[in-house]
Amino acid sequence: MSVALVTGSAGLIGSEAARHFANLGLHVVGIDNDMRKYFFGDDGSTAWSLLRLTSELGDSYTHFDVDIRDRDVLNKIFERYGRDISLVIHTAAQPSHDWAAKEPFTDFDVNAGGTLNVLEFTRQHSPEAAFIFCSTNKVYGDTPNRLPLVEQETRYELPADHEWYGGIPEEMSIDGSLHSIFGVSKVAADVAVQEYGRYFGMNTACFRGGTLTGPAHSAAELHGFLGYLVRCVMEGRTYNLFGYKGKMVRDAIHSHDVLTAFEAFFRAPRSGEVYNLGGGRFSNTSHIEAFAIAEQIAGRKASINYVEQARVGDHQWYISDMARFQSHYPDWQMTYDVPKIINEIYEANVDRWVPQA
Repeated sequence: MSVALVTGSAGLIGSEAARHFANLGLHVVGIDNDMRKYFFGDDGSTAWSLLRLTSELGDSYTHFDVDIRDRDVLNKIFERYGRDISLVIHTAAQPSHDWAAKEPFTDFDVNAGGTLNVLEFTRQHSPEAAFIFCSTNKVYGDTPNRLPLVEQETRYELPADHEWYGGIPEEMSIDGSLHSIFGVSKVAADVAVQEYGRYFGMNTACFRGGTLTGPAHSAAELHGFLGYLVRCVMEGRTYNLFGYKGKMVRDAIHSHDVLTAFEAFFRAPRSGEVYNLGGGRFSNTSHIEAFAIAEQIAGRKASINYVEQARVGDHQWYISDMARFQSHYPDWQMTYDVPKIINEIYEANVDRWVPQA
């Protein structure tokens, strides 16, 4: 029996990873205690996703309602499956800048301490497993905001002749920048994952995500920008838009394309790698542009409350350079652009995200 162990298994990437690798014939062991509800309230709860996941996968899926900070229980799970574990996908995290500032201890314990726990038990019980860590582009702090951006009608943009017009590479320094408390805990986890590859020779990779999105997102105001934006348009909620005139740019990658990238790494793992992971030039949008697409698809006008002050740590422009990953895995291809992503989010939630009274 080959086992894929997935932390955060009821979240967006975790639940899609469970489906993807179960469909490939692996038994999936999921770990998730719905901390998103604690972080973001009912909007962020993943209870609905877990119910759907267990119903769809049946005997191919075993769930543990466990906190990744609980070393004793986590150790027992790894001990139980041991070397049958051929893949670990670590997605569990506290994912918000703003929330991290409210409870720095909790943020660091979950993001940094929890990652160390998962790494160390993988080393002890299943050291040959491919280890995939969902890192973030926030490890670069606010350095991207110092790029020579030009304001256009609907977005900020780099000059076409700039060396990073095609996207920000992994060579961008993580030093000398403002990270936010969330960025600090993710940097610590990111470096630990690299080190378990280099120091212990494990098959580890950090995937520094841009906007990872898709219809399975429990989109909340403090996390999940594209899903929450579509939700607000569909439900008639007011969207609080923070700073940069709504022209800040994000590259969005659909969970399907994330999972095919993870599968490529699983089939041919490397040690101590770092990859940027986003929509790149193929799939990116400003907030203003995303609202226009969502309004057209939903047939409703967005309600927007513009707040002049940008969120601390937010990027004004971020597009990933995917060249390193594509050079290592040349058969991988991106299939979803922003309009296709928004349309799928709309179609998947049209009966759930209905206009509010």
